[in-house]
Amino acid sequence: MSEQAFEVARALGDKVAGGGRLWLFLDYDGTLAEFAPTPDTILPDEELIDLLTRLANYPELLRVVIMSGRRYKHIEALLPVRGILLAGTYGIEFKTWEGEQVRLIDFESERPFLDQVKKHWKSIVEANPRVYLEDKGYSLALHARRLSDQEARKVIDDAKQYARDVVARGTFRMMGGYKFLEVAPTIANKGQSVATLLKRFPWPNADLVFFGDDDKDEEAFQVIKKHGGTAILAGPARPTLADWRVDGPAQVREWLCIFLERLDERAAEQQDQAHLTNSA
Repeated sequence: MSEQAFEVARALGDKVAGGGRLWLFLDYDGTLAEFAPTPDTILPDEELIDLLTRLANYPELLRVVIMSGRRYKHIEALLPVRGILLAGTYGIEFKTWEGEQVRLIDFESERPFLDQVKKHWKSIVEANPRVYLEDKGYSLALHARRLSDQEARKVIDDAKQYARDVVARGTFRMMGGYKFLEVAPTIANKGQSVATLLKRFPWPNADLVFFGDDDKDEEAFQVIKKHGGTAILAGPARPTLADWRVDGPAQVREWLCIFLERLDERAAEQQDQAHLTNSA
């Protein structure tokens, strides 16, 4: 854990409370919450919902963005919070702070190619019941964590063979991970999604912070740092573009609480000053 990360929370809290602005980008699984038993498990966390609701109370100072690899509908069910931007499938589909729903690609034109992959990947799952196939709509993912390293390598290699023809079209890419493979549109990229949001919703002189835990978040870290922002890794130490690190979801929430505390303190001070002025 880096104590400097929490100093960043205090400093940013003071800066934003003093009239600054902040884009706060947050991954979900592994960052805001521990990993669920399966990728399709939806377990809303009331403590987290309350924390994000409190952060959303400062729309003039803070833009909260949840950017997840999960499909949008999952994120919406997990976080029924008004006033935050929810982005699913790495930002391909999102709902703005005002509730407008946006999709960056046409589902109907791209889905048939994923159906080709799904047909073959289902045969892999049927032969290996401990492998989990996640259909996100805009992408497909295979999870082989319950297999041995050798078994997982074979399954992932077989899955890659099935997906190569679709990926060769140039509009899809394969993304890897620990006993994991995903086929998704090339724009399913958190770095590109961050850049799109910054361009689509300009907010001059705003600071940027991104919390994430895996290689998909590293793509966002690169863009965040290019814009002078701060990247914070959630999880064990490893090679990363991040500026700071915290141990995992519990400490991410602690960071957010420290930041929010600063905002609440300044709001209370301003309210007291207004009350004294009106009483004079």
